[in-house]
Amino acid sequence: MEKDKRLAAFAKLLDIMDELREKCPWDAKQTFESLRNNTIEETYELADAVLKNDMNDIRKELGDLLLHIVFYAKIGSEKNVFDITDVINGICDKLVYRHPHVFGNVDVNNDADTVVKNWEQLKLKEKDGNKTVLSGVPTALPALIKANRIQEKASAVGFDWENRYQVWDKVLEEYNEVHAEIASTNSERLEEEFGDLFFAIVNAARLYNIEPESALERTNQKFIRRFEYLEQHTIQQGRSLKTMTLDEMNEIWEATKKIKN
Repeated sequence: MEKDKRLAAFAKLLDIMDELREKCPWDAKQTFESLRNNTIEETYELADAVLKNDMNDIRKELGDLLLHIVFYAKIGSEKNVFDITDVINGICDKLVYRHPHVFGNVDVNNDADTVVKNWEQLKLKEKDGNKTVLSGVPTALPALIKANRIQEKASAVGFDWENRYQVWDKVLEEYNEVHAEIASTNSERLEEEFGDLFFAIVNAARLYNIEPESALERTNQKFIRRFEYLEQHTIQQGRSLKTMTLDEMNEIWEATKKIKN
């Protein structure tokens, strides 16, 4: 019964998409390219909802993303290149192939890391001769997420530290190189060294099972909350941040840290 409800709900969405594509002027003129930026925005809105652990927003944003998937598939069917059936069958085939420990006889000893490594190895087998380990990393990914994905893929084929403690020597090495370059006037070289340091820190986070994008965004949100409190507290005192000294601001900031986590 539950399966029937799911199928009916999905069929309803497909029918609505057909109607919109035929009768709505805005929906009718959309293309893969015109939808792209909106899709990226919807993906980030889902990521925000997940970070906030807001179940209602997660549900809504998943619906928005599902609409985009159906929209792309509808355009694909109009171009006679693929339809929603092809999309669904494609991912079903991929999931079965890349989970031989579930749908085959491969033993992973109930270890998630082994599953990931097998997944990457199977992906390599699917690629043609012109593909490389890192070729599957989208070029449009934000740099922080891309760095983490690059490192995951390299690790999956064995290119990684023997133990995670070794990464701190690399972080310290890159920090020292940044510090040494600060005295120079070569901004391009300094930028490169900062990039190396960021990359090493992302690597450290990965080895400690920390998602660097989420970790940084949590800090962004924490800073926003504290800074907004600093502003509000200052306004309540009839003062302005522009006329306050750094010591005065720091005094309120330290109090803010005890109130706003």
